[in-house]
Amino acid sequence: MIKNLILDWSGTVVDDLDAVFRATNHVLRRYGVEEISRERFRQQFCLPWIHFYKKCLPQIPRDGLDKVFWEVMLPEQQGIGLLAHAMDFFKFAAFHHLPVFVCSTVDPTSFWGQSDRLGISPFLKKAYVGVEDKREVIGQILKEHQLDPIETMFVGDMVHDVETARHGGIHACAVLTGFDLEEKLRLTKPDYLLRDLRELQLVLETQFKTLDGQPVATVGALILNEKNECLMVRTQKWSNKWGIPGGKIRRGETAVEALLREIREETNLELMNIQFVMVQDCIESTEFYRKTHFILLNYVARAANAQVFLNDEAQEFRWMKLSKALTLDLNFPTQVLLDQYVKKKISW
Repeated sequence: MIKNLILDWSGTVVDDLDAVFRATNHVLRRYGVEEISRERFRQQFCLPWIHFYKKCLPQIPRDGLDKVFWEVMLPEQQGIGLLAHAMDFFKFAAFHHLPVFVCSTVDPTSFWGQSDRLGISPFLKKAYVGVEDKREVIGQILKEHQLDPIETMFVGDMVHDVETARHGGIHACAVLTGFDLEEKLRLTKPDYLLRDLRELQLVLETQFKTLDGQPVATVGALILNEKNECLMVRTQKWSNKWGIPGGKIRRGETAVEALLREIREETNLELMNIQFVMVQDCIESTEFYRKTHFILLNYVARAANAQVFLNDEAQEFRWMKLSKALTLDLNFPTQVLLDQYVKKKISW
């Protein structure tokens, strides 16, 4: 169970990516180097930050780089705001008595100005800021506050944050709200790869609801339309693989009630002709973004309406013939379900 949280600041709590990007291009222009695109910046920027500039401007001393950078970054300070869900996350942590620390490379003056202005300061146990290499202080944080590594998580948006967690022997959570692109973060194999702090809150809420890591019961459906096309959805939670919509059964719900609710919430579809297909064990699948033991109740059903509107659970959907769906990069439980459906559908 996670009982202690250490958060990065830039790109994890506050949205300062564009400000840093503009300031970086200002530095490059000043010293006669061609500006870079936002995409290229996110591909190449790294921490400690001096390593990035050693590649671009090896001959310029760090004091000179810093001075020019702040010519743009200083006026940007008042425009830097919280990322979506950040305040709710801090309130959630406070409600559950989860101590929150900050460990960040952000300039101390900027940090305290932003933290006070945005109302975050009261939620923090302690902040370690102006840290060039977070790996050098993670051990100090754990020792100073007697934090059990097994119960502690580092949350950040960059490869360096995952490396810092690994260095400290604690859980690593990467979020996709900041500087590093998903493909960079995925290569580091963090324990959790989440879209934002809201998803992290949902993960932590689960630990309070699920005792001793007991299996989580879920429902999902292979949904067919009037053309006998099936609905496939692609989700980041399942390593960007294709699957079926569905979700957890809530306390007090029947499995079918949960299925109707989850499909309605995730796709806007109403179901009819619901038939049970199979149950699957899914124990700590490496395809899923975190280690979880699921019991998957799989159904097949007809869509009563045709218009799909995805919520934020999935990133893409397609209606397609079953034969085409079987050629997609499917998550394993969906592959098993489709194979079972093909085998038995003649009798259904």
